[in-house]
Amino acid sequence: GCQRDRAGNRTLHMDQYVSLLLLYMFNPICTSLRALQQASELDKVQKKLGCARASLGSLSESARIFDSELLKDLIEELSDQLPNVSGIPGFDESKGVLTAVDGTLIEAVANMAWATWQKDRNGIKVHTQFEILKGVPVDMEVTDANTDEKVILRELLQPDRIYVLDRGYAKYTLLQGILDIKSSFVCRIRDNAVFQEIQNNPLSEKAQSEGVLFDKIVTLGDKIKLTPIRLIAIKCNPNIKLHHTVRGGPEQGEMLLIATDRFDLDAETIATIYKRRWTIEIFFRFFKHVLGCRHLLSHCENGIEMQVYAAIIACMLISLWTGRKPSLRTYEMICWYFTGMASEKELLAHIGRLQKQD
Repeated sequence: GCQRDRAGNRTLHMDQYVSLLLLYMFNPICTSLRALQQASELDKVQKKLGCARASLGSLSESARIFDSELLKDLIEELSDQLPNVSGIPGFDESKGVLTAVDGTLIEAVANMAWATWQKDRNGIKVHTQFEILKGVPVDMEVTDANTDEKVILRELLQPDRIYVLDRGYAKYTLLQGILDIKSSFVCRIRDNAVFQEIQNNPLSEKAQSEGVLFDKIVTLGDKIKLTPIRLIAIKCNPNIKLHHTVRGGPEQGEMLLIATDRFDLDAETIATIYKRRWTIEIFFRFFKHVLGCRHLLSHCENGIEMQVYAAIIACMLISLWTGRKPSLRTYEMICWYFTGMASEKELLAHIGRLQKQD
């Protein structure tokens, strides 16, 4: 880009571009790339971010020129600084880092040919790894919407983690891959899963009060058999669907089947760990509706990655500033502070009133 700049006015650097992306995250007034370009013309923005006026062409081309992978080092550095903002009774992270894994879909515009999804629609899938006790995402990978999430997870597996998975990831070769890399899993499997019982473990009163129906040691699968694992059934309210849709998934029965290789944890702890998987769904709502990531500032894969990595950084900054997981009210108070409507004293008073997660 700079080689083609005969006028000599391409002076936008990557740190400035990422700062502008964070301004987009923390300012609901900015809803498009053009609005961000207009903000870059403001004296106060230039002074605070240390950047000059950015043209729309520079912002657009930056999404293709700057390397999104460079932000991963910053994300890893911030992740090491983050404290846990919640806990689970009977569990500590010396037993493994609780990591919920799931993907979310974002519809794309028609000219994004690389993101072909359905016959008349385009879309991208954001594959996310979310540390449950820290309350923030630690990795997000962007692909077209048709990419199998199990394949992406297999490529990104790390040791010393406990992967918390929904039934879409319940493929026995993937679960075996998790074991092979020296990690663990707490994974919901399908209601019609085939298994052979080896042993039926007695349930404590506490486990029964938490809705645990049985705790068995089994072998999973018919043709492909997994190493003997633990299978826990949890009582739940059935979800009877009146209208079936393509993406709606199967109906929910009266219990959840949770498979895990962890024999050292109480049954009720396993049940609580799986319930906390829902925190990644709450994050997806925050990511799309609060941070504004339903609207894509770039149409190329690298530019979208920069936007979602900036969203991770924004969440991590909120957690570092407050010692709590990101929430709508706290996000709003930080935005009021950045726009000059709230004082530092009022912001700190808000943070002081926040309750730590159980």
